[in-house]
Amino acid sequence: MPSLHDNIILSYEVDLENKRIRMRTRSSHAVPKNMDVLFSGVMAHAFDTPLHGSIIFDLDEWEIDHFISYNRELLESGKGYGWPVSYDSYDELQTQLMEEKYKYMVISSSYGLSGWVLAKNVEISVQETG
Repeated sequence: MPSLHDNIILSYEVDLENKRIRMRTRSSHAVPKNMDVLFSGVMAHAFDTPLHGSIIFDLDEWEIDHFISYNRELLESGKGYGWPVSYDSYDELQTQLMEEKYKYMVISSSYGLSGWVLAKNVEISVQETG
């Protein structure tokens, strides 16, 4: 997967109906490239501090058990509302996410937007700028 290190986030679009998030970025290297990140099969996401000029430090896939432990407060507040899905225990949720092959993708930031996406797939497409 191409590196997004130091890419500037130009925009992102959340398509709830089709369970997709498209994030448009541009590298700040000697040869600028536009890079689109497409998350598909999205179950849930959370983005913090979106700012103009947000810079990505990295995009990493973390283990599903980290999703449960790092988002326990969020899971507790959403559980009564069926967020991110209906479940009885954290073990049941973890098993469902693993069986359905969800990925916990964490966006770390040098500046601005950071967060995570819980999705089945992630693709990065690279395009040279003219």
